[in-house]
Amino acid sequence: MLDFSDASFANFFASELKVNIDDRKYAVNGGSKGKRLRYFLQSCDDATAVLTLTALWEHRSEHLARTGGEDPVVNAESRYHGLITRLSGRATPQAPGRSANAGPVDKQQIAKIKADLLQVTSLGPHAQGYALEGFLKGLFNAFGLAAQDPFRLKGEQIDGSFLLGTDVYLLEAKWHGQPIGVAELHTFHGKIEQKAAWTRGLFVSNSGFSEDGLVAFGRGKRVICMDGLDLYEMLDREIPLDQVLERKVRRAAETGMPFLRVRDLFPS
Repeated sequence: MLDFSDASFANFFASELKVNIDDRKYAVNGGSKGKRLRYFLQSCDDATAVLTLTALWEHRSEHLARTGGEDPVVNAESRYHGLITRLSGRATPQAPGRSANAGPVDKQQIAKIKADLLQVTSLGPHAQGYALEGFLKGLFNAFGLAAQDPFRLKGEQIDGSFLLGTDVYLLEAKWHGQPIGVAELHTFHGKIEQKAAWTRGLFVSNSGFSEDGLVAFGRGKRVICMDGLDLYEMLDREIPLDQVLERKVRRAAETGMPFLRVRDLFPS
């Protein structure tokens, strides 16, 4: 299967997806790499399947570029994108500006999320950072963004991840007394640059970002930013999170700026 050995196949799933593909539960139909992969894709949810196929496609593309070989599969790219489209639920027409998985806003759910955020603010300084990570995971899952728990790689801590469309976003969450400066932005962006090409980043800082830090950080990075006011305003105005993130991503692509406020992206 591609250039995978048994060991590199297991390492790929462990590093990219935090999955032990050698677990016997994936060998129900046989122990080969192909059969384990097929069973995994059949048994996981659609968001995980999109994440898996995206990672495998990138690996496949790098392998073909490295070996200089011709693609043995006819119309492979269009077939791949068609599959991702179906799994992502984007096959049916949508209203402009509306996320594919966005549904009516659940007012009770929004009220609970607002209460959870207020609960975080009531905690002591040392507890707030951990509580913010948990709050954000619940927030992402409430809007169908397939959030993952924080995890530790060799030499670094990642505060979590989520899926927006077919892009994987790593999360940095801070509850500092002072606005985030350029050093922390560069540190987080360095983590993103060490990952796969499709990886993006969301930096959530309750205390915001310093103007000098944003200027020094520069434009055209793979990171978008949210502050505490964004969170409160999004919830208060009942704007779905996926719409907020998609609008931030689009404006970042258009302007190069990593941080634009919700009030500017969604003027009243």
